[in-house]
Amino acid sequence: MPAAAQECGGDFEAWKQGVAAEAKAAGVGVAGLNALEAASIDDKVLARDRAQGVFTQTFIQFSNRMISAYRLKQGAANLKKYADVFARADQQFGVQAPIIAAFWGLETDFGAVQGDFHTLSALVTLSHDCRRPQLFRPQLVPLLTLIDRGVVPADVTGAWAGEIGQTQILPSDYLARGIDGDGDGIVDLRRSVPDVIMTTANKVLSRGWKRDQPWIEEVRVPEDMPWEQTGRTNKLPLSQWAAWGVTNPDGTPLIDNGLKAGLALPMGRKGPAFLAYDNFDVYLEWNQSFTYALTAANFATRLAGAKQFDPRTPETGLNGDQMKELQTKLEARGHDVGTVDGILGTNTREAIRKEQMRLGMPVDGWPTPELLGKL
Repeated sequence: MPAAAQECGGDFEAWKQGVAAEAKAAGVGVAGLNALEAASIDDKVLARDRAQGVFTQTFIQFSNRMISAYRLKQGAANLKKYADVFARADQQFGVQAPIIAAFWGLETDFGAVQGDFHTLSALVTLSHDCRRPQLFRPQLVPLLTLIDRGVVPADVTGAWAGEIGQTQILPSDYLARGIDGDGDGIVDLRRSVPDVIMTTANKVLSRGWKRDQPWIEEVRVPEDMPWEQTGRTNKLPLSQWAAWGVTNPDGTPLIDNGLKAGLALPMGRKGPAFLAYDNFDVYLEWNQSFTYALTAANFATRLAGAKQFDPRTPETGLNGDQMKELQTKLEARGHDVGTVDGILGTNTREAIRKEQMRLGMPVDGWPTPELLGKL
């Protein structure tokens, strides 16, 4: 029976034998199977999986911390230093250089901090654990394949969640999307910058990137407009947003580029505002956290020459305990918020919008003390 069909948890050695049988059936040889035999449970990985407090930060807090002066400077220097490789990636995959550079900077500080967790043990741990095995289990056989073929060593290290290399690529993408950018016959995502740039572009394209199209643009929103029409997924022509009073940050009119975009308000109608095009959805394929995705997209616009966004003056939000209280109340009203974890995720935002609409409040997906009180 393939391990994918096995229960998580249970006897670890028996579970590993199931994984070995599946790997063997997929063509993994002795080197890969021996590596699996030596893998063990890493309690530090489980602790990290349970404590993702970084995502309780607001978009302004998170992006100001992540888009540092150092990263902007290093990003600009690397765009110059590897201009020919970035140009090749753009030509072949249609993914602009600042997109790749922003992921590279955010994920590992341009390769400086790639993680020191034993990758195979991390993935074995998260696959055997019953919290989110469906995310990690499909990465095991690809990693064993990479080890078996000698692409990565058995003791390869990376992030706690199993990503490898300078842009933190999962084994399945490493195997399927890896590009030998420097022509040495090996795809080395830990040490070869050309391999990193080309592979990252290939991964971004594989998630539905539209060649040479924008991803986000900062805008200014009016005091009042049909807020229920806002949100990343409600994509409308720029002419419609312009008709409702949305402008460029400097107040000049939007120029209709023939594309549709949603209006993303990460901290509600009084906070920063961005038009989010189809390409922005690719960022959420990279990382499901809206705050991370918007930060990565904004970092790319900064590297492409945009100014720092206007934080404006968002309404006071909720602290962690209040967020959990809100999520509990939303669940009681029949909304699926995922987990009651105090994190403002996509499901929670959507539930907030529905309740704001029901209560006759401006619909902007931002949790406020007023909303909590009304529920």
